[in-house]
Amino acid sequence: MDLGRAIYAAQAHAGVGGAGTAACSGDLLLGALAACAQLTAQMAATSAGIPFHELRVTVEGDLDLRGTLGLSRDAPVGFSAIRVRFDIDAPEATERQRRSLQRTTEAYCVVMQTLLKPPAIETSWG
Repeated sequence: MDLGRAIYAAQAHAGVGGAGTAACSGDLLLGALAACAQLTAQMAATSAGIPFHELRVTVEGDLDLRGTLGLSRDAPVGFSAIRVRFDIDAPEATERQRRSLQRTTEAYCVVMQTLLKPPAIETSWG
């Protein structure tokens, strides 16, 4: 499978000197998690026959820019916390279906699982 070839406009966060007119890398990370979680939940609900009208996912994260800027050794570089909120309008879904949807979505969301169990990352410089 050939993945990871998309190109997106990105720039530094306004808090570190960027213009703030395009997504920063943190925005892209949180957006990827939101998109993956929403698509996975929609596919899982459809596959399981769970009726729903709308499914929305909101993702937010805590980031201390002092770490990114190297201004504080105590501030981490990267997110210290990420929250994922699922809002599903499914009045006919049973509680059992909702629990099953939650388990399935969290188990098969590629981005969520990658963040929960980070892979080894190799770098090379030419």
